[in-house]
Amino acid sequence: MIALCSIGYAKDTHTNFKVDEITSFNGIPWGMAQLDDTNLLVTIKQGALYRVNTVTGKQTPISGLPNIANAGQGGLLDIALSPDFDETSWVYFTYSHPMADGATTALARAKLQGSALVDWQDVFITDAGSDTGKHFGSRIAFDNDGHVFISIGDRGERANAQDLTNHAGKILRLNLDGSVPKDNPFVRRGNVRAEIWSYGHRNPQGLYYDQHTQRLWSNEHGPRGGDEINLIRVGANYGWPIVSYGKEYWGPFQVGEGTSKEGIDEPKKVFTPSIAPGSLLVYRGQLFNGWDGDFLSTALALRHLNNVKLVNGNVSESRHLEDLDERMRDVIELSDGALAISTDSGRILRILPASS
Repeated sequence: MIALCSIGYAKDTHTNFKVDEITSFNGIPWGMAQLDDTNLLVTIKQGALYRVNTVTGKQTPISGLPNIANAGQGGLLDIALSPDFDETSWVYFTYSHPMADGATTALARAKLQGSALVDWQDVFITDAGSDTGKHFGSRIAFDNDGHVFISIGDRGERANAQDLTNHAGKILRLNLDGSVPKDNPFVRRGNVRAEIWSYGHRNPQGLYYDQHTQRLWSNEHGPRGGDEINLIRVGANYGWPIVSYGKEYWGPFQVGEGTSKEGIDEPKKVFTPSIAPGSLLVYRGQLFNGWDGDFLSTALALRHLNNVKLVNGNVSESRHLEDLDERMRDVIELSDGALAISTDSGRILRILPASS
């Protein structure tokens, strides 16, 4: 399949939507998870966690976080409730774990008890350390079979993404306790890291497991152009930095060997110029007519909510909420089908169709 670049797209404005501010923070709300019908858990990149009442906007700080390296693109990143949260109270996080010579991406979990986290566990500390402050990833996704996926950026070192002896530039698959599933593709392969599920990624900041189709999807930042939506297959190579639809930052040249190569999975969608995707969601609600199964990405650089339809090999794109002029960081689907979007200006927004 040849990837479709963003040459033409449909625009829309917030007049077609109802946009309500739930609350706002003095910081970047990086990740969100819906706790119940009226509460969200929100991570603040700078190293804080809050419960937010979606009706009143009240913010309640949650204690119990560890030391977090808030440097560059790092900090307290994604958050997700365990599939068995109702029984275990486990909440999962990705964050920048401090090291003597920089930081690395870590997956952790803790139990939520009232307004505190207890029994904090660093489930998996990745071998992706760097002092660059770049490309930590990182999003969390769960499948139906007791596994958790996390995305890791190349940490600003391009060769990492093709080097299977480290975790940078990879998507990892773990058991919920951080151990390695026996059926991972690189188990018992010498120096290859057994946690790797796919590789050749630049900086995947969107990761979503679609429970309806049992497929794992990611979106990731290209260099100058070449942002991608990818269907993640077991053991597959997604090409960075061998191939890319983007250009080098320091010249008008393609990266590596061009846009495609045998043995490398093609993206399902390419954005050129870059939109800078911050998260990914496959919408399954009923509120937004015609959006079932659509890919929703927040756009940081181009400041909009991006909608991509992939139907029988045909790809179409529309862009919404551009007139809000917000760097949009995370998007989640709420239990009633509404959307919650966080922005780098600190806002949490509820998005509904204008007719609702």
